[in-house]
Amino acid sequence: MIGFRTLFYKEVLRFWKVATQTISAPILTAMLYLLIFGHVLEDHVQVYPQVRYTSFLIPGLVMMSVLQNAFANSSSSLIQSKITGNLVFVLLPPLSHWEIFGAYVLASVVRGLAVGAGVFVITAWFAKLTFVAPWWIVIFSLLGAGMLGTMGLIAGIWAEKFDQLAAFQNFLIMPATFLSGVFYSIHSLPSFWQSVSRFNPFFYMIDGFRYGFFGQSDVNPSTSFSIVAIFFVLLAAFAIFLLKSGYKLRH
Repeated sequence: MIGFRTLFYKEVLRFWKVATQTISAPILTAMLYLLIFGHVLEDHVQVYPQVRYTSFLIPGLVMMSVLQNAFANSSSSLIQSKITGNLVFVLLPPLSHWEIFGAYVLASVVRGLAVGAGVFVITAWFAKLTFVAPWWIVIFSLLGAGMLGTMGLIAGIWAEKFDQLAAFQNFLIMPATFLSGVFYSIHSLPSFWQSVSRFNPFFYMIDGFRYGFFGQSDVNPSTSFSIVAIFFVLLAAFAIFLLKSGYKLRH
């Protein structure tokens, strides 16, 4: 496990050394979302009975921050290593594909949870939150961060330059995140778009995470957990296959 621990430590240290960019900046962005949307819609939107819109918004912003930063950590690390040429120092030691996968994804989980915790601490001052089912909060935050860390690993393996990685993030991750119910309930959408939203795995992560706070959700949390877990297993298997085959890593 020495190789795994070393690579994991290196990945954590990589984002912690520039915490202003990797931790503080996403927290500030989430704060701006809360101030703008909360101020504009507080008196005009009520999603759940006896739940203010600002309270409804905070769990979505926390989970959105977790997902986006988990993805950014593994994807940016891998593409930087490929472009600068230091990826060879990861591939040269006798590290198994399981160890590489575990170190990158676990470091992504750490960054995602660190940003999510920071967003929660700052935004919780603006609204009263309850914790009806805290275990669902923990489960969905860990599972969501792991899933997006895995997606970031896949994107980093596939991309050969920053433009390709940016396209992956801008045309897949960002739309899926913003259309997952962060700012609204899918029941406020027309029936067609409600059906479309149910094909978005990000929706189930955020909806299940929000259930842990309010005990209310658009989908049963057990159903959401099952769907997210299946997606995570499939993505993890695909990522491990790419690492084992050396696709776009060993030229």
